[in-house]
Amino acid sequence: MDWIENMNDAITYIESHLTSEIKTETIAQRANMSLYHFQRMFAVMSGVSLAEYIRRRRMTLAVADLKAGEKIIDVALKYHYHSPTAFNRAFQSVHMVAPSLVKHGGVTLKSYQRLHFKMVVTGVESLDYRIEDKPAFRVVGSSVELFGDMADMAKPISQFWNILESSGQMARIKNLARNEPLFEVMIPDEKTEEWQYLLGVRTDVDTPENLESYEVGAYTWAIFKESGANLQDIQKDGGIGYRAIQEWLPTSGYEYANGPDIQVWLKNDETGVDYEFWLPVRKL
Repeated sequence: MDWIENMNDAITYIESHLTSEIKTETIAQRANMSLYHFQRMFAVMSGVSLAEYIRRRRMTLAVADLKAGEKIIDVALKYHYHSPTAFNRAFQSVHMVAPSLVKHGGVTLKSYQRLHFKMVVTGVESLDYRIEDKPAFRVVGSSVELFGDMADMAKPISQFWNILESSGQMARIKNLARNEPLFEVMIPDEKTEEWQYLLGVRTDVDTPENLESYEVGAYTWAIFKESGANLQDIQKDGGIGYRAIQEWLPTSGYEYANGPDIQVWLKNDETGVDYEFWLPVRKL
């Protein structure tokens, strides 16, 4: 599959630049993806964030340098840490011991090897999905800018929901289109490591003051539906979005299109939860 080859090409780039400055947007370009989609794909397929993988690989190589007698300050600079303190913190986060103890021996260290992606068919449970071509539409609501690794975004998104609820903004959004479900739209910025998270409803009304709108382009969507007794039930093990990427996408004949990911909350009350995950795709 072309996109798996592209992911491995990105890994090759990372491995050849572990002692150089690594720009995440360049890694994503090697995978022929937007930065947002690459980070999401990487985290789902590898189980760790991109930043954590790079840190683990650098700290694995750093052990050999320290055992060879190189000074801590030299090893820190080699792997682009601008102070021994920052390097020490990164090293201990991986190995649970200070780098100064390595040369004495007798300490337990960790070794993380280079990743290699391949297609593996997994999953015994069915995935309910449909492919739909949809015209462009508007979502009106409130948004927040996010920065960092996609794997770490659950907490700030949850906090944003709480702010909207307590401020009354959530009620104003829902009142725009009473029969429409809530749309979560993750909007990638193609040029930076930032993206915008928009929570709103699909509507053609003029954008009210203190709200904002986003035009979702025309895409082909792979739409996956999930139901459960509560939110925790449907979000276990990463939820339907993770299964869609891990199990469905590799053998589907599709690849990621560089559009927004969308979650649509059809129902979320005391009777249960129904939601859809919309994945923008294109034929290989």
